[in-house]
Amino acid sequence: MSFTPHYIQTAPSPVQAEEKRMLELVQKQRLFFDTGTTLDIDFRRQRLRQLQQSIRQHEQDLFDAMYTDFHKPKVEAYSTEVGYVELELKDALKNLNKWAKPRRVKESVINFPSRSYIHAEPYGLTLIIGPWNYPFQLLINPLIGAIAAGNCAILKPSELTPATSAVISRMIRQNFDDEYVAAVEGGVATTEELLRQRFDYIFFTGSTKVGKVVMKAAAEHLTPVTLELGGKSPAIVAEDADLSLAARRITWGKFINAGQTCVAPDYVLVQEQVKEELIQLIRQCITEFYGPEPEQSPDYAHIVNDAHFNRLTAFLKSGLIRAGGQTNSANRYISPTILDQVNWQHPVMQEEIFGPILPVISIQSIDEAIQTVKAHEKPLALYLFSSSKEKQARVLKHAHFGGGCINDTISHLINPHLPFGGVGGSGMGSYHGHNTFNLFSHQKSVLHRGTWLDLPQRYPPYHNRLPLLRKLFRWL
Repeated sequence: MSFTPHYIQTAPSPVQAEEKRMLELVQKQRLFFDTGTTLDIDFRRQRLRQLQQSIRQHEQDLFDAMYTDFHKPKVEAYSTEVGYVELELKDALKNLNKWAKPRRVKESVINFPSRSYIHAEPYGLTLIIGPWNYPFQLLINPLIGAIAAGNCAILKPSELTPATSAVISRMIRQNFDDEYVAAVEGGVATTEELLRQRFDYIFFTGSTKVGKVVMKAAAEHLTPVTLELGGKSPAIVAEDADLSLAARRITWGKFINAGQTCVAPDYVLVQEQVKEELIQLIRQCITEFYGPEPEQSPDYAHIVNDAHFNRLTAFLKSGLIRAGGQTNSANRYISPTILDQVNWQHPVMQEEIFGPILPVISIQSIDEAIQTVKAHEKPLALYLFSSSKEKQARVLKHAHFGGGCINDTISHLINPHLPFGGVGGSGMGSYHGHNTFNLFSHQKSVLHRGTWLDLPQRYPPYHNRLPLLRKLFRWL
């Protein structure tokens, strides 16, 4: 029989060590938040400027890291990640005082004399879990709102983009004390341990499957969450659309980042009479954008890892390949691909594609397109190409989706005044610009009641005041 004497302490297991590390970090941030330091607007502004300066200093490092992780072109890395975040930072710095100022609202006559205000109050300790497809923007953009609103934050960058995650973590360590903002690298076990901790707000971007896990963990502590998920976002092309324009914009929106975009057109529903012409136009656009051999193009990203590559290549067996279809496992390349003769029973239509494969499906009418969309989970985005105001109005009224465009794809994300978010299976909560600040703020309602008038009718005993109250409420 062997035993360990009580006076000999055994080393903690890796799981125990990780649990201790996460618990200590959360406790440290909670203590810091309780000091009230983050409530100061100047403090928030200084930290946003610090983040802005750090991003500019590490711009090339971020470009290199995203290229290492999945061959992301520098122009895409800037326009959809670094530059995009800088615009959000600029907007927050410009408007922070206005956003944070208590907002007076209309008063109720019943409360006369009084004044009512909404105070934007920070939640406290926030957890932001980022995805791999836009590993910088979709992690740092929420952080801007968390800082602007006066919160502390723990960032969990994606382990599937290790080079970018390492740069982000280094930036955070160099510019912020971990009692205020910290970046925690690690795999699934680290994320699970973070989710066991008690946070005041959780912001998650990723798959619907993992979103359910996050929401379940948050429910243990009744923690409010934002879930930015995805789904099968359709592009609908009517017979009266400008087909050349539709082809260009669908091709761009689908194949940017090699289709690894949550709001990319997942599939096309096109009226039968213009289907063949649209396919040919998209084929031409692919060649114009990426050349005859897209694998050699400096402007075309690759797939993030082998598992995702294998999942996508299996989809190529669905339907008939009309363009592309080439693969190279050595560098995780899949060419921009168009699939024809696809139906909803094919594997490619059973889940979000999240890659450079575009099924094109015939419809007879716009009403059929609307019914197709309504028959499935509400998508994160929807794109309609039509010259008809009546068709546009019909789709907007009857199809339910998170957000989208008329005669374009993806561009609705660029406007910071448009809230971005899903609905139902594609997520909950929305952000960007002022909406990000509001998302990370509890809207605290406060009424200031005057003291010079105090009507005795409000107090018991009530006697026969019901008829008078009825008249008063009807008058209001």
